[in-house]
Amino acid sequence: QVQLVESGGGLVQAGGSLRLSCAASGRTFNNDAMGWFRQAPGREREFVAAISWFNGYTNYVDSVKGRFTISIDDAKNTVTLQMNSLKPEDTAVYYCAAGRTVTRSRDAYNYWGRGTQVTVSS
Repeated sequence: QVQLVESGGGLVQAGGSLRLSCAASGRTFNNDAMGWFRQAPGREREFVAAISWFNGYTNYVDSVKGRFTISIDDAKNTVTLQMNSLKPEDTAVYYCAAGRTVTRSRDAYNYWGRGTQVTVSS
């Protein structure tokens, strides 16, 4: 049974940093893409970043480029999202997802975690 478990969310002031982790289990993910999405109240779930477990290729939404970094820890089977220079508009529930290819489309991801809340105060 595939499980994705997010951790690391919390409350931080604008300009601060948080590091989200997604622990993946249940099968091997060597050929998969791992993505982070976020959903703010009243808004659609939106793509944030994704990485290929196979070759490390990454993709970011423009609004987080230069501030967020997605990476993989093979030894721990974990995907992390380092978030720096956080802004109030980054406030959302952040979800980890696994799919077959690095894409911004939610429909391409087959497995999802339950999410972790990130709140950035001004």
